[in-house]
Amino acid sequence: MTISPLAGKPAPKEVLVDLARLEREYYECRPDVDDPEQRVAFGTSGHRGSPFHGSFTEAHILAITQAICDYRRVQGTDGPLYMGKDTHAVSGPAQRTALEVLAANEVQTVIQRDNGFTPTPVISRAILVYNRSRAEHLADGIVITPSHNPPEDGGFKYNPTNGGPADTEVTRWVENRANELLRTGNAGVKRMGFTTASERFRPALHQ
Repeated sequence: MTISPLAGKPAPKEVLVDLARLEREYYECRPDVDDPEQRVAFGTSGHRGSPFHGSFTEAHILAITQAICDYRRVQGTDGPLYMGKDTHAVSGPAQRTALEVLAANEVQTVIQRDNGFTPTPVISRAILVYNRSRAEHLADGIVITPSHNPPEDGGFKYNPTNGGPADTEVTRWVENRANELLRTGNAGVKRMGFTTASERFRPALHQ
């Protein structure tokens, strides 16, 4: 394995990310749905991209979260949804956006206490523990992380009731529905203000 010459050294100024601009692009950029690079595209269980490239914006998260809510309804999944996020810069804004949609869709959402961060396996385990010995009202989850991607990237993953990464059948359904919503300017997205939404989710996860 090649060791980077930057290993163990402060990052040079030219590789640092302008976090204020990144968050501004997240909220203000409107993806071009005619550009395949700016549509919702699921890889391993989730969508990844960057606000700098118009591929991970609030519009994407609104559409994906509503698509997940729609998928839950189709599947009859009505238990709690466990949501975690990592330390990437746009994970916090993406969680805030998603919570506004989940609350408007009356999805009971469980997050880390004190606005904390949650490793992906914690979400998987929470789903499995909750669903153990249950045949109905099952839980699922969302993990907001682009994994090993660069600091300017964001990621949004769905874990169904089996606790693991969503398979291609699930991701294809969510991806197609999310892109339908994007094409209509997210007219079909249910959303409420964050202050009202915050009264409906439950900070309860422990690492």
